[in-house]
Amino acid sequence: MSKNAVPFNRPTLLGGEFDNVLVAINSGKVAGDGRFTKLCNEWLETRLGAAKALLTHSCTAALEMAALLCNLQTGDEVIMPSFTFVSTANAVVLRGAVPVFVDVDRRSFNIDPVAIAAAITTRTRAIFVVHYAGVPCDMDAINAIARAYGLKVVEDAAQALGSTYKGRPAGTLADMAAFSFHETKNLNSGEGGALVLSNPDLAERAEIIREKGTDRSRFLRGQVDKYTWVDVGSSYLPSDILAAYLLTQLQDVDRINTNRLATWNHYHVALAGLEAAGHFVRPQVPDYARHNGHLYSIILGDEVNRDDFLAAMRQNEVAATFHYVPLHSSPAGLKYGRTAGEMTVTDRISERLVRLPLYFDMGHGSDRVVEAVASYFTA
Repeated sequence: MSKNAVPFNRPTLLGGEFDNVLVAINSGKVAGDGRFTKLCNEWLETRLGAAKALLTHSCTAALEMAALLCNLQTGDEVIMPSFTFVSTANAVVLRGAVPVFVDVDRRSFNIDPVAIAAAITTRTRAIFVVHYAGVPCDMDAINAIARAYGLKVVEDAAQALGSTYKGRPAGTLADMAAFSFHETKNLNSGEGGALVLSNPDLAERAEIIREKGTDRSRFLRGQVDKYTWVDVGSSYLPSDILAAYLLTQLQDVDRINTNRLATWNHYHVALAGLEAAGHFVRPQVPDYARHNGHLYSIILGDEVNRDDFLAAMRQNEVAATFHYVPLHSSPAGLKYGRTAGEMTVTDRISERLVRLPLYFDMGHGSDRVVEAVASYFTA
């Protein structure tokens, strides 16, 4: 593609990241839990109203910590959508537990509460929900099911920082949540993530798990005279250099999300006519949700060959792409998990969904995308 091509993503870069990184390097403290890591944790706790936030080196790490905090044992089951990234399932499988894949809602592409209820067995220990495209799940319905059966609920909020459910921040709607700061997310540090706890009873053990199973955090606070190995854990801390980079973007999250939402809304208005003509279906956001403009997708009509459509986008120098291969039909999903119920919606959207480019300060790039989409259907 030429320099005028529209990429699928460009990592957000505001400019102040360089100053913070230099301060971190010059401080001589670039390992985990330095000044900037603590500032990021405090920002997340304050902004979200969370009991505890712990920066991690990835959302995958945060999900693995969540699985440990759920006390999953061999043979336990965790219900989750099949339409998600592999990290959601890997966190469960690494504990010897079984991911139980269920279908998603045909409107939001989030896990279907009815399918959750039907999948519960005596082995079910937790529900892992995914806020797809930054649109929160129907958490009242999901939490009601969890309470009825005594289950933990974990939010995979990788895409949802800044989104709300009935006015409450995504990531604070269950026992705990995992966020991502990968370069494809609204806010990024290249790689990065965070575990956010709404249940304060989990905070101390979460610190221990994150510090390789030691009580080092208590030692640093002067609560013990030396630290030692007290539980299972791993090295889940990010470098303070990454935290320094991230802090700039956290402090400007509203501008970033507002900018992305403007592009999302531009797509939504500009593509309405093509939807009315029956070529595809635009995203549908439930009334209870306010999203952060993370991604814009369309579901192509049955008469459209997706490979042909994506090839045409590439020909017009627009980098559109598909999304998840369903986990229930993947080789590892067949080996480690089980499927509960029909997967009608998941199978359809995984075959028909196309994501359009969307990133911060996209400018007239969104017009190029709309023109490319329109030209395909009017050719």
